[in-house]
Amino acid sequence: MAAPGAGMMEGGVPTAQPPGTDMTGICFRDQLWLNSYPLDRNLVFDYFALSPFYDWTSNNEQLRMRSLHPLDLSQLSKMTGTEYVLSEVMEPHLFIMRKQKRDSPDKVTPMLAYYILDGSIYQAPQLSNVFAARIGRALYYIQKAFTTAASKLEKIGYVDSENDTTLPEPKAASKETVDIKELKRVDHILASLQHKLPPAPPPPPFPEGYVPPSTAETEKGPETQEATESQAPSVDPIIDQGPAKRMKF
Repeated sequence: MAAPGAGMMEGGVPTAQPPGTDMTGICFRDQLWLNSYPLDRNLVFDYFALSPFYDWTSNNEQLRMRSLHPLDLSQLSKMTGTEYVLSEVMEPHLFIMRKQKRDSPDKVTPMLAYYILDGSIYQAPQLSNVFAARIGRALYYIQKAFTTAASKLEKIGYVDSENDTTLPEPKAASKETVDIKELKRVDHILASLQHKLPPAPPPPPFPEGYVPPSTAETEKGPETQEATESQAPSVDPIIDQGPAKRMKF
């Protein structure tokens, strides 16, 4: 048997992780408990306490030891420390549990959020991690698109250069000439617009958890860059670690 609060994998190996760690890649479900008890707002906390997401040092556990309801806000508001509150309820399918730190009866700081969807418990990813993964993935595919376009343009230019050598002189003369005056006029218009427009604002800071690529990676040789370009983009907490793709406990 696994210790209270420790998850049980499908193979029967108990696992326990310290509270507060990133566990967005796993989910918890106890089908035996779900077959024995109804999942409602009165018993949902007892079910949540069986999962590895539960912190046994929370104020809710102290209320349980005193035979009080663990979600009694009148009692939790008198205490300080880590606590869980039931923020949203859509019985019997969805329950959202918020972990927060209470400093006073009126001051609380949200820490993490968990949602119980049809009996399976998940840790919700932090918004900064979602933004970092989405931005990293977008930059990856933009860089890949530019690399593919550049390689195709090089091939087109190489073919054109070969065709130029084989074409007779009369056809080469039929190519469209570039008007230098028109080119200078376009450059003048762009320069005047650049002076009229205000300077670009500084870029926003990177979200917490996003590590920008180091300058040493951009100075690597072409062989090293090709190897890094072939790597997959960063893991998305929602797309790649959604409910259907998480390890079940």
